[in-house]
Amino acid sequence: MLPTENRLRLREDFATAVRRGRRAGSRHLVVHLRSGVTDPHAPGQNAAPTRAGFVVSKAVGGAVVRNKVKRRLRHLMRDRVALLPPGSLVVVRALPGAGDADHAQLAQDLDAAFQRLLGGGTR
Repeated sequence: MLPTENRLRLREDFATAVRRGRRAGSRHLVVHLRSGVTDPHAPGQNAAPTRAGFVVSKAVGGAVVRNKVKRRLRHLMRDRVALLPPGSLVVVRALPGAGDADHAQLAQDLDAAFQRLLGGGTR
């Protein structure tokens, strides 16, 4: 499970990551990354933790499928949070095919998106 301090919860933070961050897409996911922003909700702290949020719409499937996708994505992000710059905001948006994807496919798509965002690859 993704620790509480690494969860993105506020609407403004989601909007910041999506509107001002870089984007990389794959077959099942779109990842938005806003690198190294300071946390406006915690004044006085220099190194804010990396925070991640997830968007899984009804197009992915019913409630059971959506929750399964969110649980898988949270589990995958738990291992990848340390790879991101401190203070980053990450929004992972599941595309309709994510409901049919297994854990390994989601992991591969997430890794490919992060490699493009962090490694400077082509979009």
